[in-house]
Amino acid sequence: MSVNYGSHRLVVGAHYGMRDWLMQRVTAVIMAVFTVLVIAQLVFSKGPIGYELWAGIFAAQWMKSLTFVVIVSMLWHVWVGMRNVFQDYVKPYAVRFVMHVFAIVWLTACSGWAIQVLWRL
Repeated sequence: MSVNYGSHRLVVGAHYGMRDWLMQRVTAVIMAVFTVLVIAQLVFSKGPIGYELWAGIFAAQWMKSLTFVVIVSMLWHVWVGMRNVFQDYVKPYAVRFVMHVFAIVWLTACSGWAIQVLWRL
């Protein structure tokens, strides 16, 4: 006969923690590589760093697409982190639900804003 001491935790799925951990690392690497790429373009450019240089760096379609991939990676990175913080530290379900919904709406709006900025829709 088994005896349970303390609370018994219900686990609803396998390897969710590993998936979140891996997603945080993958998105962080994507953002770090992009940052190094942009810094390298700035270091190896000629002339003053101004609007023309920045506009030139982000003018190519491949750079706009890469930038959007990085923005989506950053938003996903933020979502995983905030979701984990909410689940760990916000105990009332209703408050946590509202915070999840707010975070999803905010991150979706940021994604739309990024599209608008990158492609000037």
